[in-house]
Amino acid sequence: MLDLYGIGNAIVDTDVEVDDGFLADADAAKGQMTLVDSAKMSNLVDRLKHLPMNRASGGSAANTIFAAQAFGLSTAYTCRLADDENGRHFDREMRTAGIQISALSEPAQNGRRSGQCLVMVTPDGQRTMCTDLGVSSELEPSQVDAGLLKTAQVLYIEGYLASSEHSVATAVNGYQIAQSADKKIALTLSDVSMVSFFRDGLTAILGNGIDTLFCNAEEALAWANTDRLDVAIAELSDIAKEVYVTLGAQGARVVSNSGTKDVTGESHQPLDTNGAGDMFSGACLAARLQGALPEDAAQFANHAAAKVIMQFGARLPALEDYHALKDRYMSS
Repeated sequence: MLDLYGIGNAIVDTDVEVDDGFLADADAAKGQMTLVDSAKMSNLVDRLKHLPMNRASGGSAANTIFAAQAFGLSTAYTCRLADDENGRHFDREMRTAGIQISALSEPAQNGRRSGQCLVMVTPDGQRTMCTDLGVSSELEPSQVDAGLLKTAQVLYIEGYLASSEHSVATAVNGYQIAQSADKKIALTLSDVSMVSFFRDGLTAILGNGIDTLFCNAEEALAWANTDRLDVAIAELSDIAKEVYVTLGAQGARVVSNSGTKDVTGESHQPLDTNGAGDMFSGACLAARLQGALPEDAAQFANHAAAKVIMQFGARLPALEDYHALKDRYMSS
């Protein structure tokens, strides 16, 4: 039996500190995620090779599943990895955490490699991401383990899958399996670029509605094509039974069957905002599936997200750090 089954990209994050000038030279939209091909990725990495880089397995849903597992859930993750250095690194980290994960696919060759995300962090803590999906973009519907998914309480899907036809089909397959088995479905919009450029894919994945939706304010406003958050949230509430809109240091707005509630945030000077939304989703789902009310789950999620932005990288340094964070929060 599983608590949470995730479907998403498998990306190895490479974090590096840059200045705004480099972003301008690289034609990278600050604070956003841009999909690039392998040639562009190779060029960027080559230009930054003289700077310290930190590597960690990542990807939006992978980070969420990792956090949920570390906060006490049993989880599984469907993704596509090549049998190369990055793929083996990703596979090892997830399995060590106790997550059931898809087997590695074919050996890397002719540019068919595991996905990589270059996370460029500016002095203000903003992260600008260039992502080469590699074989992750070829995630196939047949890779979804229907038997395992049917044992889970919740299916979690990342919005980044909307950028690939293969991945959209895989997400839709997972949605249909979960729906037929009367399982709950959660999704994150992931990034404003997904809403702006891959809305059709997101719409296909959302089907006839979901149980839980995560997004930030910018994504919510873009989805509803409005500058009023209340209007955007009303539209999102037609899609999901529970909606969590993160508002940075201001906290989050939660919409559930008990109404709309604002949950306070924590104000910290960020070192790196990468992974804050992923951590929020993982902590929130972990708390909800362990009995917390929506607003209490969001409060814990805000606390967890505030911790991850105070360090570099989308995850806490070790599994023990997740355990300690949860224990400190529960005892406070």
